[in-house]
Amino acid sequence: MDLRADAARNRAAVVAAAREVFAEQGLDAPLDEIARRAGIGNATLYRRFPTRADLVAAVFADRMAEDLDAVAAALADPDPWRGFATYVRHLTELQARDRGIADLVTMDVSRAPEIERLRVRAYDQLVELAERARAAGALRPDVTAEDVALVLMANAGLVERTEGIAAAASRRLVHLLLDGLRAEGATEGPPPPSMRRVRVAMRRLAERRLGRGRGRRPARTTRERREP
Repeated sequence: MDLRADAARNRAAVVAAAREVFAEQGLDAPLDEIARRAGIGNATLYRRFPTRADLVAAVFADRMAEDLDAVAAALADPDPWRGFATYVRHLTELQARDRGIADLVTMDVSRAPEIERLRVRAYDQLVELAERARAAGALRPDVTAEDVALVLMANAGLVERTEGIAAAASRRLVHLLLDGLRAEGATEGPPPPSMRRVRVAMRRLAERRLGRGRGRRPARTTRERREP
């Protein structure tokens, strides 16, 4: 038997099973279940992917690259509000279909640095979409990067708690949130939590989903890189 071919088949089986299980259950799904669906033993899974973060990187690298294409298309839309709203709907619909994505876009995944770089790039461009819509007078003037993160967190929580109706519930929530983000409906309200506190929440979610452990320094958003 060709051991290299056998190893490649095992790896592909694990990635396919993980994609399915993460979509159903989120990134903290039992690795035992992934091994079972892949038709391999736990030892083989851990040999291929020593940490959960390694497996997450293998499963979602292509998906995050596709997401960058979607946000680039939104930035190319000549209508700033339409570009912003279209991308928010795209991303939240992905969250509704895939609980792994729902987790991923609301977490600090610095222990999977290639994924974290892609996530931060996509998030920076989402913030750029928001800034463009705000400058055009379509997005309420007090919207911040933190508010954008809160929309994704709210939708992720909804998806987790609405099994069987997640898609319909998410569409309704996002419709209401987008209406609330329009400039003409703005009223004075409480400020959002700081980006530092949002990042802490994202790191804590990563610890719950991926386990504790030392990771690389988290990638910083464009806004954070500008701050002293």
